[in-house]
Amino acid sequence: METVVPRPGRQPGKQQCRPAGLAAELRPALMRTVRRIRAEKADADLTESQYSVLALLDREGPQSPRALAAYERVQPPSMTRTVAALADLGLVTRSEHPADGRQVVVALTAAGTATIRETRRRRDAWLARRLAELTPAERETLAAASEILRRIAAS
Repeated sequence: METVVPRPGRQPGKQQCRPAGLAAELRPALMRTVRRIRAEKADADLTESQYSVLALLDREGPQSPRALAAYERVQPPSMTRTVAALADLGLVTRSEHPADGRQVVVALTAAGTATIRETRRRRDAWLARRLAELTPAERETLAAASEILRRIAAS
């Protein structure tokens, strides 16, 4: 695996502090970080969209395939395939909706919950190791940036 050498300690100039310049610097850094974190997972064969559905079910509880599709912004047939694959892996169950027998409810199994927990543990451990390599001042900067990024993501 070839290592990419980062640019030596660049100090932000006026261009990088303007919204467009900062966006051009920040976007690829965030994308690379997210890709690296996503590589840490309990089941290497699970796609990121499958993991996302498991995480949603863990967070929100049982859902209909239609609700899952709306949340993930995919077409219902795509979600039906994702749910079927997760059910085949034993990570979710499909059962009849209690109020409307025509609908299906998707829920995590114990194996699905274990997969979510282990993936989160691995991702948090990887990131904690990287953060431990930083100076206290750099960690303070990231703590402040974390809140700002949360606000941006919520907008």
